Amino acid sequence: MNIADLVAIDMHVHVEQGSDGRLSLPANLMAGSAAYFKADDRTPTVDRIAAYYRERNMAAVVFTVDAETATGHPPISSIEVVESCAAHADVLIPFASVDPWRGQAAVRQARTLVEQHGVRGFKFHPSLQAFHPNDPMAYPLYEVLAEHRAIAVFHSGQTGIGAGLPGGGGIRLKYSNPLDLDDVAADFPDLPIVIAHPSFPWQDEALAVATHKPLVHIDLSGWSPKYFPPQLVRYANSLLREKVLFGSDFPVITPDRWLADFAGLDLKPEVRQMILKDNAARLLSLAELAERSSETVADA
Repeated sequence: MNIADLVAIDMHVHVEQGSDGRLSLPANLMAGSAAYFKADDRTPTVDRIAAYYRERNMAAVVFTVDAETATGHPPISSIEVVESCAAHADVLIPFASVDPWRGQAAVRQARTLVEQHGVRGFKFHPSLQAFHPNDPMAYPLYEVLAEHRAIAVFHSGQTGIGAGLPGGGGIRLKYSNPLDLDDVAADFPDLPIVIAHPSFPWQDEALAVATHKPLVHIDLSGWSPKYFPPQLVRYANSLLREKVLFGSDFPVITPDRWLADFAGLDLKPEVRQMILKDNAARLLSLAELAERSSETVADA
C-alpha cells in the first residue's frame, strides 16, 4: 500500500456477501436497510469493493458483523474476509468481527484472528449484537484486543438496520449509547477505540468521551456530511482534529457522495487532510507496517 499516493482512507466499509453468496444479515434486515438508505447495490463482493476503491485511489478498512446469537443468522467468516482481502492488500485492510455472547469461544477466536491472521481491528455493533459494550461479559474479549493494540470499532447511535420494520426488527437502540464506551476506555486504557458514526441522539456524549479519553476516536460514517450536527463539525475542526476519521459506510453510502458533501463543510484545509487520510494512517500504523514490509523484502 503506497500511503503517499492515497487520496483517502475509508475507515468504515461493510462486507455484506460471502464467497458462497450468503448475506451478512437476515433477509428482512437486509431488505429494510437497503430501502432505508436507498442503496442501489447493497451486497458487493470483496473483489468488487477492492476494484471500487482502487479506481478512486483510496484504501478501505473492511469488515462484517457477527451477530449470530442475537439474530440467529450465521455470519460471514472473518477468516474468509481476511483471505479474500489478501489479493487486494494495496487497497483493503481487513478487520474482523466476533460475537461477544460466545464467551471464551469468542476470546479464542479473536486471539486466533490477531495472532495467526494478522487482523488489526474488530467491529462491534452493540444494537445488532444486543449487548452493552460495558457489560463485563465482553471484558475478556477486550483484554485480547488491548494486549495486541487491536482497534475496536463500535457502532453508535441510531441504526438504519431495522429502521422502518415492525418494531424496528427487534433491534434496540439503547445498546449503542457511546457513553457506555467511557467505561471501556477507562478500564482498558491501552485499547484504541473508534466510535462509529455521528452518534444521534447522543452526539455530545460521543464528543465528551473522545475528548476525555486519549485513545478514543470518532469516524464520520453513516451520514452525509451535510447533516452532521454542528458541534461535531466544530470539534472536528478544533479539539478533535487528530481523532476524527473519514468513513463512508459503503455500500449504503458511497465515498463519492460522502466526499462531495464533505467538500461543503467549513473546515481548515489542514484538518480536511487529517480527517481524510492522516489520522487513519497514524491510527492504523500504516507507515510502520510499510517499513516492516520493506525490511522483510530487503532481508529476503
